[in-house]
Amino acid sequence: MRHRLVFLVFAAALLVTTDAAAQDMPQSDDLVKLIGFIRPLGVFMSVFVVIGGNLLLRFVTDSAQKIAERFPARRLLAQKAESILRFSLYMTVGLTVMGLSFEINTETLRLVALVFGFGIGLAMKDVAASVIAGITIMFDRPFQVGDRVNYAGEYGDIIQIGLRSVRMRTLDDNIVTIPNNKILTEVTSSGNYGALDMQVSVDFYVGADQNVELAERIVREAMLTSRYVFLDKPVVVLVSQEIVADMVVVQLRAKGYVLDTRYEKAFQTDVCKRVLRAFPEYGVLPPAAFERAVRPDHIPHRVLAS
Repeated sequence: MRHRLVFLVFAAALLVTTDAAAQDMPQSDDLVKLIGFIRPLGVFMSVFVVIGGNLLLRFVTDSAQKIAERFPARRLLAQKAESILRFSLYMTVGLTVMGLSFEINTETLRLVALVFGFGIGLAMKDVAASVIAGITIMFDRPFQVGDRVNYAGEYGDIIQIGLRSVRMRTLDDNIVTIPNNKILTEVTSSGNYGALDMQVSVDFYVGADQNVELAERIVREAMLTSRYVFLDKPVVVLVSQEIVADMVVVQLRAKGYVLDTRYEKAFQTDVCKRVLRAFPEYGVLPPAAFERAVRPDHIPHRVLAS
């Protein structure tokens, strides 16, 4: 796990610096000296910087949503740009607040490391790991904003990649927050990976004694004529024999691409309704238990002879 290794190296270097500083400087004067490096006016101005950054963050988020609604084909690009701007804004505001609030020099850095290094290292280790993992996600890109992802039993769209966590909107319209360090240690599958279209599978079952070729043509036509299908990619129907509830049935698995991940369930519903209407019209029946009577004239002569 790369982010944990980086954090351990950082923590070891910080502890070495802290120990050296503790030997060189009296402990009773550390807090007084640290307070001396704080700029009261800078702290006051930092409040307005944080408020301004929050307002700018809301403006960026609202603008990205409006652009995505106005130009659906550019929705993923707008969401990616919004994620990058949000990440940059966090870093800019943090560095600005630090520069305004403290006299930044070598002594200040030593005192900050001495007083807060050990405590922050213990209390914020998970946050630090998540931040480092967030940076790794931005460069390694196991998924992107707008991808439809399956992770830890949750399935939905990635709507935000932040410093500490990733937010997912499930198909039930729930917002799931996932710490970044958890994502890098678990298996995550992305259905579209940066594209608008995504493959969708729909299963149908018919009796083993039915006309399989006819059922296959019906399913294929239902996929190809759906208003949600993406015709630039192929539509296939896989046929297999299965045993369901002690019955031999034929499974038809239709695989096609939906033109936008937002229409995944609408695509599945549309195809199912078309197929379920067509099967009875053409006499294709669902699986059912039946007994087959075998007449002697249907048995091969070599079997009768034996």
